[in-house]
Amino acid sequence: MNRPNPTPTIEDVARRAQVSTATVSRVVNGLQGVRPATAARVQQAIAELEYAPSQAARVLASRRTDTLGLLLPEIGGLYFQPLLRGIEAAAAEAGYNLLINTTRMARPEARLWNALGEHNTDGLLVFADSLDEAGLQRLFRSGFPAVFLHQTPPAGVEMPVVTIENQSGALQIVEHLISAHARRRIVFLQGPEGHEDSHWREKGYRAALQAHGLRFDAQLVARGGFNRVEARQAVEGLLAAGIAFDAVFCGDDDSAVGVLAALKQAGRSVPGQVSVAGFDDQVIASSTVPALTTVRAHTEQVGREAVRALVRRIHGEPVEPLLILPVELVLRESCGCRPAETD
Repeated sequence: MNRPNPTPTIEDVARRAQVSTATVSRVVNGLQGVRPATAARVQQAIAELEYAPSQAARVLASRRTDTLGLLLPEIGGLYFQPLLRGIEAAAAEAGYNLLINTTRMARPEARLWNALGEHNTDGLLVFADSLDEAGLQRLFRSGFPAVFLHQTPPAGVEMPVVTIENQSGALQIVEHLISAHARRRIVFLQGPEGHEDSHWREKGYRAALQAHGLRFDAQLVARGGFNRVEARQAVEGLLAAGIAFDAVFCGDDDSAVGVLAALKQAGRSVPGQVSVAGFDDQVIASSTVPALTTVRAHTEQVGREAVRALVRRIHGEPVEPLLILPVELVLRESCGCRPAETD
């Protein structure tokens, strides 16, 4: 079991930079009155010690904030609505407020810590791709309570993770396309590059093909980006290139909306000529035309379980290192199932 190193304090920074703690505080908070050479020396000490300014809060005041922090890459998109609903509800039930920050706009990591660290929150929920590996390592070494959502910790980092059965869900839906609808040329639209959910969904896609003796064809894999515009463009590219396909398994439901639009524009009937399936069962899935076959991921429950795990960490209670929530198929018309078979 790796143990976090002792967290550096504002006094440690002051000693290394050979200045007063007041000077360190002025530099950290961007106040005037510090010579450039002195400020540079303080910044170098902060970098060398991997000091997070928020750590000063516990030195100065040993009180709880009764607030949880949530770090997301962005808030846009249909996916985040049920996730935020679950997180907010569980936080309120546990007596906590919620403070949200995003990393969509580039900003110094110290500013994120100022916003979500110990002086403002008691613990942190970190969504996939919100911090790079170095940031995750620093978070672990700080000893600050945290829980990851949909992201496996890097080597040497022991943090609880809450996620879903991405691989088995993808395998089930692709097997349904093959077995129930005799689809053989199935496109897979990947999520953003490096996204862990997309990685596991692709593994499920490949496993289903292999289980049914179908050869993997790299031409049938394209980047959909969990984005309807990017997914539409990807399918338009496949059609323009003359690549034959009879089904599209989309990385998520938002992508599926773009795929349906591209196929309609091209005059391809769904599900007559092409079956379409998504993932997540977002609120829009039952309202598309035709209604979207997908994998229900219980996203709101992911948020609730992540908060419960974080609260246990804050209280020093045992936490399951990896919680994988089950998924289920939702069969609607876009794959070729009759309305009577829908949920």
